[in-house]
Amino acid sequence: MALDVGNVRIGIAVSDPMGIIANPLETYVRKGLQQDAEYVAKLAVGKDVSLIVSGLPLDLKGREMEQVAKTREFIDELSKHCDIPIEYLDERFTTVSAERLLIEGNVRREDRKKVIDKVAATIILQNYLDRKR
Repeated sequence: MALDVGNVRIGIAVSDPMGIIANPLETYVRKGLQQDAEYVAKLAVGKDVSLIVSGLPLDLKGREMEQVAKTREFIDELSKHCDIPIEYLDERFTTVSAERLLIEGNVRREDRKKVIDKVAATIILQNYLDRKR
């Protein structure tokens, strides 16, 4: 499972059972740190996830930005609610790539907002899966 953690939404993607192809699952609208972590933990356990990959929003030079602290705070809370290992993956350009894919797919602007986070999570997960092969 991969997460694209934002202030308002969390994009969630999962792989096929063989760990080859990433698929968008959902865009979760955040309600509060603990409630968000409980929801994602329950979802991960229900999907029999063996690893969670969280995007880490570094800047262009690879330095940690303000959002990194918020992402780490969420992941710390998530780890209190499940025993699934969690890894970080540099997510630079994933949202830009997701936006480009949606534009190329002729997805209207108002519809892109609804799915961009889960598409970004899918890109994060596919990048992770490709590196592991």
